Amino acid sequence: MTSMRLFLCEKPSQAKDIAKVLGANRRGDGCWQGAGVSVTWCIGHLLETAPPDAYDARYKRWVLADLPIVPQQWKMQVKPKTASQFKAVKRLLGECAELVIATDADREGEMIARELVEHCRYLGPIQRLWLSALDEASIRKALGALKPGGETFNLYQAALGRSRADWLIGMNMSRLFTLLGRQSGYQGVLPVGRVQTPTLRLVVDRDRSIADFVPVPFWAIDVQLLADGTPFTAQWRAPEDACDEQGRCLNPELARDAAEAMRRAGSARLVELNTERMREAAPLPFDLGTLQEVCSKKLGLGAQETLDIAQALYETHKLITYPRSDCGYLPLSQHTEAPAILDALGAADPALAALAPHLDARRRSRAWNDAKVSAHHGIIPTVAAQASTRLSGKPRAVYGLIRARYLAQFLPHHEYDRTQADFTCAGQTLRAVGKRIVEPGWRRALPEALTPAKGREAHEPQALPALAANQDYAVAEVKLKDQHTQPPKPFTEGELIKAMKNVAKLVDDPRLKQKLKDTTGIGTEATRAGIIQGLLERGYLSKQGKALAATPAAFGLIDAVPRPIADPGTTAIWEQALDMVQNGEMPLEEFVVKQSAWMSKLVERCAGLRLTISGPPARGGTPRKNKRKAAANKGTTGRRRKAAAAPR
Repeated sequence: MTSMRLFLCEKPSQAKDIAKVLGANRRGDGCWQGAGVSVTWCIGHLLETAPPDAYDARYKRWVLADLPIVPQQWKMQVKPKTASQFKAVKRLLGECAELVIATDADREGEMIARELVEHCRYLGPIQRLWLSALDEASIRKALGALKPGGETFNLYQAALGRSRADWLIGMNMSRLFTLLGRQSGYQGVLPVGRVQTPTLRLVVDRDRSIADFVPVPFWAIDVQLLADGTPFTAQWRAPEDACDEQGRCLNPELARDAAEAMRRAGSARLVELNTERMREAAPLPFDLGTLQEVCSKKLGLGAQETLDIAQALYETHKLITYPRSDCGYLPLSQHTEAPAILDALGAADPALAALAPHLDARRRSRAWNDAKVSAHHGIIPTVAAQASTRLSGKPRAVYGLIRARYLAQFLPHHEYDRTQADFTCAGQTLRAVGKRIVEPGWRRALPEALTPAKGREAHEPQALPALAANQDYAVAEVKLKDQHTQPPKPFTEGELIKAMKNVAKLVDDPRLKQKLKDTTGIGTEATRAGIIQGLLERGYLSKQGKALAATPAAFGLIDAVPRPIADPGTTAIWEQALDMVQNGEMPLEEFVVKQSAWMSKLVERCAGLRLTISGPPARGGTPRKNKRKAAANKGTTGRRRKAAAAPR
């Protein structure tokens, strides 16, 4: 053993950035080398949980009688595609005197490193590099504040618990339902997973509510009034006893009579006028889920596409901080970096010059709150903003959104006067609402404010002319509108991400509801895009334009699986237990034993089910084919474990 200090990174690009700061500029075998230091890397997970046939060769065949499969001693195996890098890491772990774990600062990153430490039987001292950005200043700062290795060990235990529980569900329930499907004539693979199946249920339930929707007619009246020749619009307010709970009039005769009476009246009297000054605080910097939601809505990007772009902005261009964040808040310590970041943003883009007089680097918005920062803070630009000049197309647009949210923190509140004017006309009640912007504030930073879009004015609220109480205003036009209630809209990828985050709304148990709120729903910021992509690839979901739709196989599976598997509340129960593992309150072994017992009961209960699944088979055809396809579709960072073999 030498006195060499080894840094173990998650990805080659990350290793290169850290190596440069450490002065490790000499290329070695699977590493960068310098004076007394080496920097090596994984390529996502270099190890994977062994498949069932590693425990017993008979498990190569899928047979109902063999279920449940519960390993007594869990095995890991080297992933064939990255075996050469594993050998390099193993050799370096054998040579080093001290290890610094420099993988991504989260549960999964901890596991990527710790599973290697355990598998290679490294017993030396360990420290932890906790990074949120890959620009040089951030790396130097983190190198000066290394954590003791023991401080983050329980993150690994929680990640391992999640991984093993996912394996138990994925291997057992996927085999079980695939075999039950074959008995009913369905020849495709039916993967089942802890996150994927509740997510699929969200789409199935939405599609059913659309299919079952019965439109209800209702009537509205727009009345155009004139104030000194200036037109503005007021809406009819129907009597409550003629309306539904949303205030829509369901009585056509009443609406027709009201419209005719107001036409004959010719004028409306203003009976009450109220103006209130409204102040809106800036939205928080993005977390990944909100970024995916906004990019879906504004740019038409898929969830995985947004993640891939954000990952490149972080890793390749060094333009933003860690993108897989579940938190939009910022630590107070980050505020000291604001002047340098604002200067860098201004220098990189002359279009921001008009914004400069309104920016105040001393301003501290609600985003800076240590109490609300999780393992990662909100996604914000770095001082390496000059690289943004090389961006174009979609990456430039995504960067523009992230930049705008950060700039918004240093601008005043958005202020406007909201005016509500109530009229009477022929015994009917009318209301006009107007908005007059007093201070654009943080909205100046939005991309559409910097480059105005054609036709955007049409969607702005009306500005009311000067009005006075107890004055009469001429009726210029009365428009009776015959309308129908609309069904719920199909999910887009962005809206499904939002629903996964806010799934607590669908859970009745108050404790589980709170847990889902605390853990931001089902899935994680890092995995949700991959879950949706997997459902598309396996033929459970299809895309019609931007809209997602459940396939017949999805309906059949959701109707067949046990309620707990498709219930987001189950994830909340798991997360409670995983929190206990992470906090050292429950041993990993106890968690896995409980999961195994629960899974065994589910298998026993479902083994005699008769499935009714129609439609084309899920893509993949056979279990073996499906595994190969999953191996080829693990995403750009290679972090997802065997997706088809053990679905989440």
